[in-house]
Amino acid sequence: MSKTWFITGTSTGIGRYLTERLLARGDRVAATLRRTDVLDDLKARYGDSLWVASLDVTDLDKVRDVMARAFSDLGQIDVVVSNAGYGLFGAGEELSDTQIKQQLDTNLLGSIAVIRAALPHLRAQGGGQIQQVSSEGGQLAYPSFGLYHATKWGIEGFVEAVAQEVAPFGITCTIVEPGPAGTSFATNLVSAPAMDVYAETPAGAVRRAIMSGSFAIRGDADKMAQAMIDCADSGKAPRRLLLGRDAWGRVHAALTERLAALEAQKDVAVSTERDA
Repeated sequence: MSKTWFITGTSTGIGRYLTERLLARGDRVAATLRRTDVLDDLKARYGDSLWVASLDVTDLDKVRDVMARAFSDLGQIDVVVSNAGYGLFGAGEELSDTQIKQQLDTNLLGSIAVIRAALPHLRAQGGGQIQQVSSEGGQLAYPSFGLYHATKWGIEGFVEAVAQEVAPFGITCTIVEPGPAGTSFATNLVSAPAMDVYAETPAGAVRRAIMSGSFAIRGDADKMAQAMIDCADSGKAPRRLLLGRDAWGRVHAALTERLAALEAQKDVAVSTERDA
């Protein structure tokens, strides 16, 4: 049975692959992006199956307006994919206030706005699914990606809470956590000027790996898009959908280490209770 999707950030990467795959199988897609002409080829091929709107998710009023128009024009939307975002690169001290604000406005506040704008419409129609694209970096952290991680850890916390709030309305939420994949993410990184003091630190090592292209990227963004479609089709919405062999290994190791550290602190935690 065909579905109708609302997807942000459809110009490249996972958002573009999702749009292409969904249209090819006969679904309808409400695609948003900043430059709508990027999808002219798909519009020419699929016509009314593709609804396109210009959207910068940092414009919160526009987010609400575009979401309302999509539901009004299409009648029902089964899956909302909040995918728009980008990477900010630099040690915490290297980043400018402007860069930090833009990263938070786009990846965190913009994603929150998309979800909030969708909820009244999903409730009114009796349910639906939200897929929030996060990252393996929503559960671990690399030096020089601190603000990017702050947005991903932040949106994951928001979705964890919202998922519980909206479950009674038949709305499910899945946090999608891709590992590094063959997209334009690296080339679109916004980078802060390097400070010499960080050259021989973990932050400097990551900078050299990124700039030299030696950072391993084995993920296939097209296959990741298909996994997201399969998730929506399955009728079972896991809270998290981790994508990528290497990402699975790194997240597993990070969670194992965190659990071991938590268990080691049990006596300290218990000792801080009030005396009976």
